[in-house]
Amino acid sequence: MTSRALRTLTVLTATASLCATASTAYAAQGTGHRTPGIATAWARAWNGTEPQALGALFTADGTYTDEAVGVTFRGREEIAGWKARADTLIDNVHVTIRTTRLDGDRLTVRAVYSGHLKGAPKPFAVPMTTRLDLDRNHCRIAFDQDHYSLATVLAQSGLPADWTPPAT
Repeated sequence: MTSRALRTLTVLTATASLCATASTAYAAQGTGHRTPGIATAWARAWNGTEPQALGALFTADGTYTDEAVGVTFRGREEIAGWKARADTLIDNVHVTIRTTRLDGDRLTVRAVYSGHLKGAPKPFAVPMTTRLDLDRNHCRIAFDQDHYSLATVLAQSGLPADWTPPAT
């Protein structure tokens, strides 16, 4: 089995495991709050190095929107591609969940989004709110909408307000 096939099998197995226990599986947070398993998996995927792990959390026609930079991606491959792009631009990308709130099929995640833009003098750590609309089993993400301040990211990083990432 190739390493790519093995990685894909690992991601799909982990996702299936999450789906099988999504209604009862929760991860304890240091704040004493309980975080739904899908939110924990979402943060783990952002904090990891396998872009496919993020894409695998979405429904086949899932949508991901990053409001700060004004981009939208559809489907698992495009979403995984966005994570891969983020990893090429930002060292130590990290999402730290602070609180979550589940209301029906909508999960609101308040978090800290941090990292170090490559070439920037300083790292950043900004508040972020993410809306996750889940499938009816709460084991896959149908819609993700991230909100954070790009101006604050750039200011904390020591970059000018009109900075744009290099083309790939």
